[in-house]
Amino acid sequence: MLQTIAFIGGGNMAASLIGGLIAAGHPVERLRVAEPVAERAEWLRRQFGLEVRSTAAEVVPGAGALVLAVKPQQMGEALAGLQADPGCVVISVAAGVRLARLRRALGEAAHYVRTMPNTPALIGKGITGLYAVEGTPAPARELAETVLATAGATVWLKREEDIDAVTALSGSGPAYFFLLTEALREAGEKLGLDRDTAARLALHTFAGSAQMAATEGARDVVELRSQVTSKGGTTEAAVKSLEAAGLRRSFDEALAAAANRSRELGDLLDAQS
Repeated sequence: MLQTIAFIGGGNMAASLIGGLIAAGHPVERLRVAEPVAERAEWLRRQFGLEVRSTAAEVVPGAGALVLAVKPQQMGEALAGLQADPGCVVISVAAGVRLARLRRALGEAAHYVRTMPNTPALIGKGITGLYAVEGTPAPARELAETVLATAGATVWLKREEDIDAVTALSGSGPAYFFLLTEALREAGEKLGLDRDTAARLALHTFAGSAQMAATEGARDVVELRSQVTSKGGTTEAAVKSLEAAGLRRSFDEALAAAANRSRELGDLLDAQS
């Protein structure tokens, strides 16, 4: 029998997962949401036709899976007084909230999966890193993956601390893409292109290249880059300039900064619990 899935928090990420589950055939009557903001709760009811309550205590009992989709700073308040049913699969999409804290709040009888999706999940094109402790039953892992796969690709991690690296790479990654697109657009403008033309060229170049690299059976990006980079040509001149400017070092430092901040936020949240 299909599990009842309850969501604590009805924001954009929760809505994307709910929409994905419904599109995948999960019955609406087996979905519940706790959303205290009346306007948002009404939108969820209209959008999906599902049961929306104002408090988490109204949706947790009897749930086979519990998706924690509130902001990290709100997690303590959201989970206060709750107890997950034995065997419930608790899935957190909140950055920085570690499994030990969730276990203390909801009890030892549940199974816990920590995840880090990214914003393209809102259009079903995301990628999510998932982690569960060793010994978590396969059905619990499969249920968590089923929920997150409605928003895009998934990858399992070996250690909980790997979540910090995933946060730095793919969690924050969309911002890097937008920044690079912005920089390419501005560089095109400086070469004399009008803003709209430069913007369209930059966006479609990145989007098309990403799709090309993601095509099944595609060559590694290093090989794809070499195919575009003719010896003595224009692309080689540009790539050499980027390398000389320290592009790789900049990304190393940027991701290290993001991962360090992710760890710091986790420490801060642990200190508050």
